[in-house]
Amino acid sequence: MLWRSPSQQDHGLHIGLINAFNHLGVLAAQGKEAQAIETLIIASECDEVGLGTSLTRKGKRIGADKAREIIDLFKVIPRYQQSGFRHFEEIQLFIEGISKDRISDIGCNFLKSFLIDFTIEQCQKLSVPTQDCTVEHVYDARLGMFKREVGVPLPVNPENGSPIIFVPKRWLRFAPWISYDEYFEKHCPQDEISHKPEELTRVKVLNYNRQNYGVIDQYIQLKERTADDCAHDPLFSQIPITSAKRVFAEIKKLPTGKTNGADVKYEKLVGRLLPSLFYPSLDFAQEQARTDDGVSIRDLIFYNTRSTPLLQELMDDYGSRQITFEMKNVAAIERTHIDQINRYLTDELGKFGVFVTRKPLKRAEFQRTVNLWGGQRKAVITLTDADLERMVEVFDSKQRAPLDILNMKYREFQRACP
Repeated sequence: MLWRSPSQQDHGLHIGLINAFNHLGVLAAQGKEAQAIETLIIASECDEVGLGTSLTRKGKRIGADKAREIIDLFKVIPRYQQSGFRHFEEIQLFIEGISKDRISDIGCNFLKSFLIDFTIEQCQKLSVPTQDCTVEHVYDARLGMFKREVGVPLPVNPENGSPIIFVPKRWLRFAPWISYDEYFEKHCPQDEISHKPEELTRVKVLNYNRQNYGVIDQYIQLKERTADDCAHDPLFSQIPITSAKRVFAEIKKLPTGKTNGADVKYEKLVGRLLPSLFYPSLDFAQEQARTDDGVSIRDLIFYNTRSTPLLQELMDDYGSRQITFEMKNVAAIERTHIDQINRYLTDELGKFGVFVTRKPLKRAEFQRTVNLWGGQRKAVITLTDADLERMVEVFDSKQRAPLDILNMKYREFQRACP
């Protein structure tokens, strides 16, 4: 967003950010690779800003081996060796384990000096209380390195006293404009990498990209040409009650199955309805979200705000930083559907998932979900048309939260478990 912004200040900050990152390549070329690696490790986590999925706002920095992989891009790809990166987000397309949260952390750390000034200005403007804090690792562009620490007045986390740094809303997107998921889905020459989809792993794609930089260069040029479509994510607004009723009425009219694209229509309608019903308890909904390996697609995921006892319980018991919803416009959920959602419920995102389907599970399939909990401590519950209707009703009446229906279904599932 810095690169896309109409603000000349933002343009200058983007140039400074890219220069700071490309300076790592200069250090490596001068025989100072150890210094470049140390700088990149420091830049890889920004606790004060706290973007990402960490429960405690305390993330983990990359290791020396991962930092060396990134620095090596300046050596193995001629474009970066000669003129550096245009957008350092490109490292997502070459290095395993580098995703949007790491990109935001690196950007925030190199820009931390500006963000501190921005935070102080906003606190003065909005009368937000501050106290004297010690902030570690503030980048000095003149020296090309991080200072050990600086003392500044900042707002603090009331629970632990740690400093908080604000970020301008105009910079924020749920995912970077240049991202691996979007590249893999729409631009990656998948058939050239593997003719067998089940063998197309993220690692194979990244290795192919390193050996075929021309493909990445074409993708970057396309993203630059379509920059007018790049915008910060606006604040979420719920659909009106009348629209929620209308959306549910359209869902009820749909036949089960795939006839005339009924399955796609069902996913779109449910994907429009649920974010409004669950907001603000569940937020940052993303449809058709790929798993980390880039192969499988989850229908709908929500960031778990942990703002209610239920959501905190799901985090504590199942590690659900995000909650997976699978929409199935079928007459009956089958074993293959349960096996599919089971694959999605991993330690990275959490082991709690939800089927959104037309009818309750048959006894045999319901027992499979109970067995899944008994064997692997994974919980899968089901929301049906009847449950969606109740959600819309409470959404209309405002007497209860639609999330209470999800809570009720989970308690019913719990009672059935051994």
